[in-house]
Amino acid sequence: MPRIHSVTVHRRSVPLVRPFVTAVRVANQVDAVLVEVRDGDGRSGWGEAPTSWRVTGESVASVTAAVQGPLSAAVIGLPADDPAQASAALQRAVMGNSSARMAVECALYDLAARVAGLPLFRYLGGRDKSLRTDMTLSAAVTVTEARELVRAAVEQVAAGFSTLKVKTGAGGDDTAILAAVRREVGPRVTLRADANQGWTPQQAVAVISAWEDAGVDVELVEQPVHRDDLEGLAFVTARVATPVLADEAVWTRRELRQVLTSHAASLVNIKLAKTGGLHEALELARLAAEHGVGVFVGCMSETHVGIAAAAALASALAGSAPVGSALAGSVGQARTSLARDLAGPGGASVPQDLDAGLWLTASPVNGGIAYDGESITLPEAAGTGICGLAC
Repeated sequence: MPRIHSVTVHRRSVPLVRPFVTAVRVANQVDAVLVEVRDGDGRSGWGEAPTSWRVTGESVASVTAAVQGPLSAAVIGLPADDPAQASAALQRAVMGNSSARMAVECALYDLAARVAGLPLFRYLGGRDKSLRTDMTLSAAVTVTEARELVRAAVEQVAAGFSTLKVKTGAGGDDTAILAAVRREVGPRVTLRADANQGWTPQQAVAVISAWEDAGVDVELVEQPVHRDDLEGLAFVTARVATPVLADEAVWTRRELRQVLTSHAASLVNIKLAKTGGLHEALELARLAAEHGVGVFVGCMSETHVGIAAAAALASALAGSAPVGSALAGSVGQARTSLARDLAGPGGASVPQDLDAGLWLTASPVNGGIAYDGESITLPEAAGTGICGLAC
């Protein structure tokens, strides 16, 4: 059996097609840290480490140091067909550094799938090679920015997107902005809101309640309050009918157990940069499913390399983890309805949150996933189908 022979870091800066604005940052390019793991037979597996001081606490420099140092040392020489063993070694090698671990671990899963001669999504147990994604719209603060946001929403719907995720919580009139978007795009388009921790609990309840009273019909609200304010998250969840999705508040099973204990959210956005890779992501999804907490698969500002692993995960989870909630209380009926609509064998048709590749002017690699509007197609080639760096 071939063994892991080398771990190499590749850096690429890719401009965005437009600025990406949230409640915590503004980005104009993605500084990608790509990791290539090779085995003794010359096969390569690929992974990526999204970096953000404000989100993961990691930088290009810190990821590079972690990968080239302790993480490489932990996996070189291990069997190329046992990513679970390698995942455990990566966890022991460093404290934190979840994005760096994500890059190496996803590359190892990619390599193991290639050794097995399977597409990564099938290696993980997935069946569907076609997924859908939402499209994210940057947050607006000024009146001019709000008008631009509404215009962008109409353009994205015309481009074929049926689900829009609107960034909120940056200081604009979020109540009016979402209402304006709904008026312009009509009732058939699904709207999601993501505050990126930008509200206080009281603000969140006020804004979400206003949307509910106005019939804006927001499918879910993502991370309305600060990641450490679990009490505030539970406060919001208990007082609105709209399902609340935890993002920054849940990284691994440890945080999910806290959410479960406090009934703080009914949905979780799983991101590989938080879980440290696919192994913990799969375990997190299993725990969520056991407790009736639904999951989406999301991404950060990353390239087609990171999205390839996330899309494979989404395929594996489709139909196995309900998107909904079994939490009791006054909001139970709305969440049960969401679960009924989005769970089950048709889960692959539920739009995930994997649009980051569409924000790039180009992919840094050849091969891999392909976007066509809101559709993402996973290749039938072995692994992620990535065949090297783009020129």
